[in-house]
Amino acid sequence: MQFGFYLPNHGPTARPEPLKSIAQLGDKLGYYCMVAGDHILVPKQIESPYPYTVGGEFHGAGSGEYFEQLTLLTYLAGVTKNIRLVPSVMIVPYRPPLLAAKMLATLDVLSQGRLTLGVGVGWMEEEFSALDAPPFSERGAATDEYLRAFKELWSSENPTFNGKYCHFSDIQFLPKPLQIPHPPIWVGGQSKPAIRRAAQLGNGWHPVGAIPAVPLEPEELSENIGVLHNFAESAGRNPQHLDVAMKTPLYDSSNSGDGRRRRFSGTNDEILQDIQSYSDIGTTHIIFDIRGDDLNQALERLDWFASDIMANVT
Repeated sequence: MQFGFYLPNHGPTARPEPLKSIAQLGDKLGYYCMVAGDHILVPKQIESPYPYTVGGEFHGAGSGEYFEQLTLLTYLAGVTKNIRLVPSVMIVPYRPPLLAAKMLATLDVLSQGRLTLGVGVGWMEEEFSALDAPPFSERGAATDEYLRAFKELWSSENPTFNGKYCHFSDIQFLPKPLQIPHPPIWVGGQSKPAIRRAAQLGNGWHPVGAIPAVPLEPEELSENIGVLHNFAESAGRNPQHLDVAMKTPLYDSSNSGDGRRRRFSGTNDEILQDIQSYSDIGTTHIIFDIRGDDLNQALERLDWFASDIMANVT
C-alpha cells in the first residue's frame, strides 16, 4: 500500500511558501504522491450537480480562486525530489490535446519521470461551455480520443492521428516523456464507462470513497474491482497490472452523524484496520485529503500520519 495527499490549490495555504513547505515535508516523509485538482475557472451560476455531495452542491466555488493544476505541479516538481506528481483529476477535454500532451510531457521531463496522470471526464457543464471545450454530452468520447492521441504523441516518432475531436500529422513532438511507453494513467470516476476506460486505456482506476455521497465500502469496491478486471481481460490486458488508487478524506470526527464511525477516523488502530480492509480487496494506493486553512495543522497531520500510520502498515 502506498499513500498520498491532496494539495491546496485555493485559500490561504495555496501560496508559494506554504505549498513548498507541504510538498517538501511530504517528500521528506516518504509519501508516494501528492495530488492537485482541476478547475480552470468557476462560473458564477452552477446548476450542474456535483457527484460527491449528497445534495449535489459544489462547495468549492467560494471566491472562484484556483491555481492552474499543471502549472502548480510543475512548480512543486522543482522543489521536490522523489514524490510523484498527480493531476487528480485532469479534466481531459478542458485543454486542447496537443497542448495538454506537451504540458504533461514537459512536467514528466522536468520532474525526472515523476508524473502519474489522473484523468476524468468532468461534471460541470457550465465550465465546459465557458472554455469552449467539446460538447458536454460528448465528454466521454472526447476523453477516450484525447487519451489515445496523448499516447500516440508520447510514443511515436512520427505522430499521426485522425479522429473526430483531434487530428494531426507531419509533426515533430519532442521531448517525449521520460517514462516509457508513457506516464501511468489513473482513470477517475465511479461509473461503468469510467471503469471500462480505466481497464482499456489506463494503468489504474482512481475512485473516490468513504464520503456520504459515495461510501464505497470494501464490499462494493471489491465488486467494482471485479468489473475492472473483467473489462481488462476482455481487452486483452492483465488485470493484475492495474492499480486501484482511492481518494478519501481523513476525518477528525469519529462519528458520521448517525452514530456510526466514519471510515478513516477514530484511533490509530481503527484507521490502520480500515486501511487493511481496503488493502485486502486489492486497493494499492490511498490518497487522503488533509487540506485546511492552517499551514501548521496541515504539516502536523502529514507528520502524524507518516509516523503513526504509514510506519505501522503491515
